[in-house]
Amino acid sequence: MTQSPDPVEGTVPPATGVWADIVGQPAAVRTLFAAAQAAHLQVRGEPAPAGVMTHAWLFTGPPGSGRSVAARAFAAALQCTEADTMPGCGRCSACRTVMSGTHADVRVVVPEGLTISVREMRALVQAAARRPTTGQWRVVLIEDSDRLTEGAANALLKAVEEPPDRTVFLLCAPSDHPEDVSVTIRSRCRAMQLRTPLAASIAEVLRERDDVDDEMAQWAAAVCGGHIGRARRLATDPAARERRDKVLSIPAGLRRFSDVFTAASGLVKSSESEAVAANEDRNEAEKDELRTAMGAGGTGKGTASATRGANAALKELEKRQKSRATRSQRDALDLALVDLAGFYRDVLVSRSGSGAPLNHPDYASDVSRAAAQWTSESALRRLEAVLECRTALTRNVKPIIAVEAMVATLHHG
Repeated sequence: MTQSPDPVEGTVPPATGVWADIVGQPAAVRTLFAAAQAAHLQVRGEPAPAGVMTHAWLFTGPPGSGRSVAARAFAAALQCTEADTMPGCGRCSACRTVMSGTHADVRVVVPEGLTISVREMRALVQAAARRPTTGQWRVVLIEDSDRLTEGAANALLKAVEEPPDRTVFLLCAPSDHPEDVSVTIRSRCRAMQLRTPLAASIAEVLRERDDVDDEMAQWAAAVCGGHIGRARRLATDPAARERRDKVLSIPAGLRRFSDVFTAASGLVKSSESEAVAANEDRNEAEKDELRTAMGAGGTGKGTASATRGANAALKELEKRQKSRATRSQRDALDLALVDLAGFYRDVLVSRSGSGAPLNHPDYASDVSRAAAQWTSESALRRLEAVLECRTALTRNVKPIIAVEAMVATLHHG
């Protein structure tokens, strides 16, 4: 029998297998790699270090830090069939199916609406109670677990408190604050806190994996705010770069009060258009698939009844799609607000003379002009207005009202 490397002292091969997708998180990779090794020892009935592997994990970190990427890589390592040499090899069938989202024993929950309902969570908990069928563990990965309703969180808590044998829960959230994850669930999970990746690490990923030229890679890494997915979109999608430019042109473009409503309307319409573009093809494909499954175009007995059933199912699908579109619009709008907040933060940095790096170094001239015209108090009021708008949107304030109120403050300071 091949002797497994020690789960605590084992060395993770750099940029190898599924671990290569986790950017700029060496400490997290070491911990997860050791846990995967310990998990395989447990499956074989061999002694494993106490406390290295546990049944519930909470991945936290700022947007773009790779919470779900790290959780998915860990899920692959738990199912890996080459664990004697290196769990998470990335080559075996188990690793490939987990990373592609098709493994039978790995359930990935990506909330498409604004929340995860108690009905969804109860169904998930029931599925999690079953023993694994083809893999070594049954893994439940919940992205954006901060979107759990109170009822859904309570349903999940029961499963986490009394976990089924050979089931692992992987939760992803922005932080372990009670507003994101309930204290009781957090207390039963092992925390895995990720940090914002360094710009150099992001640029390296863009060059080596996305074949982006060096100049574009460095620029995208510098302006993405540590968000790997955002850096990739900015480096490869001209439309994403254009949307960012329009957002960052708002501060200098608010010359008259009438500009407030023009800017606010443009910001909201842009987010709506982005949401439609992101979901349009998928929506039509889902409708066509449902119609086919319900026997659309059929003839003969039972056709009328089937048509009524298909119409009801179609209405339910459209309801889910509308919820998904609302979330997509809010996410797109929030990303624009993050860019705006970064601009006003840069103005404060410029006025303070601290020398801290700017969020938007390519807009340094605009930042300098604003810093010369505004007081620090005025810049801070503008920054607070952007942050208050983000909060208002999470409380379901109508986007156009929240954005107009924000832009009015941006105009007069």
